Amino acid sequence: MRTFRQHFEKVRTSLRRSAVSCRAFIRHELAYRTGPLIALWILLVLYPNPFNIATSVHRVFNPDINPLVVEPLLDGLSSDPVAIEREILERIPYRYDWEVHGMPWYFPSTERVVERGEGDCKARAVVLASVFERMEIPYRFNSSLVHVWVEYDGKAETVFENPRAMFYQQDPETGERLFQLPEVEWKLWFDSTREGLWDVMPAFRKALLLLGTAFLVTARVVLRQNTIQSIDNVKVL
Repeated sequence: MRTFRQHFEKVRTSLRRSAVSCRAFIRHELAYRTGPLIALWILLVLYPNPFNIATSVHRVFNPDINPLVVEPLLDGLSSDPVAIEREILERIPYRYDWEVHGMPWYFPSTERVVERGEGDCKARAVVLASVFERMEIPYRFNSSLVHVWVEYDGKAETVFENPRAMFYQQDPETGERLFQLPEVEWKLWFDSTREGLWDVMPAFRKALLLLGTAFLVTARVVLRQNTIQSIDNVKVL
């Protein structure tokens, strides 16, 4: 019986020490590593599954062009690329990534876009490229800082879709990849980014983001003040 009690006391003492060490570690991290903790909090609020970021970045430079899954969209399409683009944009209504995928920025596969039937510029571009691929229409896949689009012979330029705004282009026919320093319309970039990333963010996510950040900042201030007071008390003694 005594041996059992001794063992129990050892375990309890060990758990207490572990709890004290854990609390001390948390207090230290909150007081002196607030920046990384805020960054981690923001990341997890925006992307509960951070691997989606790596997937999306990969697809920017290797878009999931899949001519097979767009077969249902080919009925009634013209052979004119301008008319095809107009029709595809009508069949795939524009929706922000927050609204479709629950993330601020996500590059979906063609199959997923066809299944959902909606998406932003990335989703519409990958479907249009797949249709062009299926119909053997030459095209180039372009990306700017705020937009993704498909370029083809006879396509009209717009504010967002023009060679000067592009930073990356891929030509699937030749395999050529082109990088360049884009001309940035900063007001358009800011307005587009704010609208797509913040304005349409769900209110619950905004609350999590702001309240969590406020908590971490407050914890830092309080813990740092307590640490300073403790040092001053030691000096007085």
